[in-house]
This record gives sequence, C-alpha cells and structure tokens, in this order.
Amino acid sequence: MPLKFGVHIPTCIEGMMYPVPFARPSDILPTAVLCERLGYDSVWGNDHMTTQRYVQREFPQPPNFYEPLITFSYIAARTTKLRMATGIIVLPMRGIPVLAKQVATLDQLSGGRVILGVGTGAYREEYEALFPDAKNVHRGTIVDEGMRALRLLFTERRATFRGTYVHFEEIECFPKPAQNPLPLYAGGNHPEVRRRAGEYAEGWMPAVLSPEEIKRGIEDIHRYAAKAGRDGSKIDVAPQFAVSIGRTHEEAGKRFHASQLYKHLESLKNATLREQTGGFEQRNLIGSPEEICERIRIYVEAGVTTLSGMLFVASSVPEMQEAIELFGREVIPNFT
Repeated sequence: MPLKFGVHIPTCIEGMMYPVPFARPSDILPTAVLCERLGYDSVWGNDHMTTQRYVQREFPQPPNFYEPLITFSYIAARTTKLRMATGIIVLPMRGIPVLAKQVATLDQLSGGRVILGVGTGAYREEYEALFPDAKNVHRGTIVDEGMRALRLLFTERRATFRGTYVHFEEIECFPKPAQNPLPLYAGGNHPEVRRRAGEYAEGWMPAVLSPEEIKRGIEDIHRYAAKAGRDGSKIDVAPQFAVSIGRTHEEAGKRFHASQLYKHLESLKNATLREQTGGFEQRNLIGSPEEICERIRIYVEAGVTTLSGMLFVASSVPEMQEAIELFGREVIPNFT
C-alpha cells in the first residue's frame, strides 16, 4: 500500500500553530482543493472552543477557530476524492449522540470520506472553561466511554450506553455512516491512547514522535489489539509532524525556529509532549525535499502508514500553500 499524506488545514490553528490573524474563510477551500489536485489523501482539522491562556497573553486579538465538522461539510461539496479527518475532535467537549449524528451525516453527504480522530485535548483549562462545575472529571474516561458509545451509535439499530460520564437510552441514530466501520482514530501521545488504538480504533495518531518511539508504540498497540481479539496490523499508524520544507536545510531550519508553530510545540512540553526527550528537529520533517524524503523513509521502515495532518510551517496562507505545493510536487511522487 502506498504511503498516504494528509495536510492540516486552517480550522482552529491561529495563535498556536500560526500567527493571529492567519486564515480567512475564503482561504480554506482553495487550500483543500490544492491538496486534492496535488495528490494528498486527506485534509485534517483540529478542535478548540476558546482561546488558551498563553495565546491570550501573546496576541492582542483573539484567534478565529472554525468548527471542523462544519468546515468539512463545505469542503466535501467541492471535492470528490479528498478524505476529511478530525485531528482531533476533543470528546470531553462534545455530546456523544449529537456528535454521532453530525459525523454520520457528513459521511453520507461526502460519500464515505470521513475519518474521526478523537482524543482528550491538550488543554484542560479549555474543558474547565466550558464545564466549570466539572473540575474533578477524568477526561480519559470520557474518551474511552465516548469511543465505545460512538461505535454503538454507528452500528446498532437502537443504542443504549450507561457509563460514568456518557449515558443515553434507546437512541436510534440514522442514517448510519456510509462507511462500515467508520474509521475511528485514537489521537494523542499518552500510553492510554495506544491502548485505545489497540482495543477500539482503526488508527493511531500521535504527535511528533521519533521513529524509535513509533516502533515501541506499534508494539504496544499490537499487544492490546491481540488481547482484544483484533488484528493490530490493520491499524493505521498515522503520526502528525510539523513540516518545514525549503530549498536548503538552512532555509528550512531557520523558518522552523522563527515560526509560531515552534512556540506552540514549546507550549506542549508540559502536556502532550511531556514524555519526549531530544529536540524537535529529530521529531519533525525539516529540510530540503531530498532530506525530507530520506526522513520519511526511516519512518516508513518504523511502521508509519499515513503522515496525518502535516502542519506546514508558514507565517501566511500563501507561504503555507507554497510549501504544500513544493512538498506535493517533489516529495509525494517518491512514495506513490
């Protein structure tokens, strides 16, 4: 199977991965159409509801966060092959039956092109802003229950779920998704995410891991899958990376270190990336097209099957689109 490539398009990325302001509504569809034309498999979007405190401190105006599922419905109507993936939907912020209805509808309208990546979310402060009376809630449990509940809603005629946090009775959720199964991806770097991927999911979406960490993660996933009676080799290994591509290594490195995305990765050192050691340069795709191709080959040998939601380093949408095009023309053809 050829390696698949996905691009993170502007949904909820201002202030974290990119400056404020960054993308206008009119920038989103042309970026997706460009990706489809260049042979990318998918576009990915993340999920935020309110501004993080460190972003509030840095920028005088708030970022625009475009809700990913509504954004994808817009893209689905103007594309034909491009898959649309959430990277990630933050399950603790979502009502599970309503989310199931939205995703199934989008999958039907798009002709079966949805991937639902889910996770806990990097910022607990955001969850507590939405649910100030739920400070002692264990968000990981919500994700576990939510993934199991979503599968019931996607497959059963009448679904009932009674969990600690997710609870609904006798729901008929129709239409069902066009895909059976609709691909669920477990997103995040916590060890529990590997368990979820092995037990429930069609894919594993960690962030900025080294090839060695990917290998160890795959071993964990295969063990959990075997215990659950599943074939771990069928689980898509879909890590996310920052991409700083330039004509030379020096140009690409300089762009990466000067970027808002670099600052965002720094902000995650005590959260999503807290278990990592070593520099970001060894965990992302930074360099000339030739250097990036060689780096990708190492990840493929480690077991990667999809490069999900690649974040192209840029300070403006035209710069991002230029990098997407350079990668599409000079990197992707080497892996098809």
